[in-house]
Amino acid sequence: MSEAGMQGRAVLVTGAASGIGAAVVARLRADGARVAALDLGEAPGADASAVADLRSAAAVTAAIDDLRGAMGPFDALVHCAGICPPGSTLDSDDAQWLDVYSVNVLGALRVIREVVPDMRGRGGSIVLVSSINARFATPGLAAYAASKAALEEMARTAALELAPDNIRVNTIAPASVDTPMLQASFARAADPAAARRSNEQRHPLGRLGTPQDAAELALFLASSRSGWITGSVFALDGGAGVTRR
Repeated sequence: MSEAGMQGRAVLVTGAASGIGAAVVARLRADGARVAALDLGEAPGADASAVADLRSAAAVTAAIDDLRGAMGPFDALVHCAGICPPGSTLDSDDAQWLDVYSVNVLGALRVIREVVPDMRGRGGSIVLVSSINARFATPGLAAYAASKAALEEMARTAALELAPDNIRVNTIAPASVDTPMLQASFARAADPAAARRSNEQRHPLGRLGTPQDAAELALFLASSRSGWITGSVFALDGGAGVTRR
């Protein structure tokens, strides 16, 4: 990648229809990238869009083939898609654990498998969105937290395996970002407004993150500006990881 930022580069963004993914699409395009969007529903604002369920390898392959036909080979991937169903360690049944892993871990792997051939011999950047919950015990989100820990370890291993091809793999680990997924968790509380205030207070900077906060970091990691960084996990947490409270 040149030092001209993302100008003209083709980037695949998953989970692009809302939340962090939608903000990443907008920020990349503002920096000159050509952006292909993948999600369960149509994603507005991208140069090309396709629909696929990450649980299906065949659907992922077909959708990315269509997007590649419209965009050409991909220079970068920003993988934001994921699910976060509530459930404790013992109360989450096998079906829920398997479903969460199919989307959050294998779903990421399915997408990575499709884009790496585009990057071999050219270099590229893969950015995966994890969670602060990969590092902190998270009662009530057992399968989700475990899946994000698995995602981070997969990213570190891939970073070593792909380094000879100059394909970088990094991970963003947000704390509470004000997305529809987080808002749904507040809505499940007895007092949603109180749940939001309590969550805000867990972050020393005194606010929730925004999708735009995540998009700025994703842009940096996707671009040549981070050309000597791979295998890293970047906390995006308003200080929450310094003193989890």
